[in-house]
Amino acid sequence: MLAIIPARGGSKGLPGKNVKELCGKPLIAYTIEAAQQVKEIDRVIVTTDSPEIAEVAQKYGAEVPFMRPKYLAEDTSLACDVYLHAVEFMQSQAQIEAENFIVLLPTTPLRNCENIKEALNLFTETRAKTLISMVEADVPISWYYRVDENGKIKNAGFDEQNSSNNRQDNAKYYIPNGAIYILNYKLLKEKRTYYSENTVAYIMERSNSIDIDTEDDMLYAEFMMKLRENRIRKVGN
Repeated sequence: MLAIIPARGGSKGLPGKNVKELCGKPLIAYTIEAAQQVKEIDRVIVTTDSPEIAEVAQKYGAEVPFMRPKYLAEDTSLACDVYLHAVEFMQSQAQIEAENFIVLLPTTPLRNCENIKEALNLFTETRAKTLISMVEADVPISWYYRVDENGKIKNAGFDEQNSSNNRQDNAKYYIPNGAIYILNYKLLKEKRTYYSENTVAYIMERSNSIDIDTEDDMLYAEFMMKLRENRIRKVGN
C-alpha cells in the first residue's frame, strides 16, 4: 500500500512545525519511521512544497518524488486535491496502482506503527471502503453553546435535551484525530469525500491522538513521550 505524508511548509499556528525538533528528532520523522515499520506499506512518500521538509524527509528514509505545486500548498488548498495529485503522480510516473492508499499526518507523532498495523487489519477484516482513525470527543455534543452579540448563552442545538446531563449519562461522540486515513482513490476522485456507507472507525487512545498545532501541543507531546520513556525504563529494570 502507498503511504502519503502531507507536509506543507506554511504553518500559521506553529511556523516550521513539521521539522521542528521534538525529543531530539524532527516532528515528521516520527510518522516516517512508524510507516516504515509496517510491512503492508510498500512506499512512503512525502508531498511538500518545502525544500527543507523534503531534505529532512529523505534523510529519514521517505521518498519525495515531486515538489508539491504552489496551488496545492495554499491555506485554502483542499486536502483531497493534495492526495489525488500525489496518487495520480505515482500512478503515472511510478506505475503504482493505488486503489486504496493511506494518509498519515505528520502532526500526530504519538501514533505508532502498532496503531497503523491495527488500522490496516481492521480495514481488511471488515472489508471497508474507507477507514478513519478517531478519538472520543472531550465533551458531549450537547454541551456545545453559542454566545450571541449581547453575551447571551444559546445552546448550539445539538442534542439539546441532554444538555444538563452528567457526562457519563450522555452518548459518546467521536471526532477524527488526523492520525490515520485509509482512503479509496475512486471514491475520493468521484465524490470528493472520505466517507461512505462502509466507512469504519479505528478508535485510538487520547494519549496517542495528540495533534500538533500550537507550541502548547508540542510541549504536551514532549511530556507524553518522556513519560512513556520513563515507564519503559522502569519496566526494563
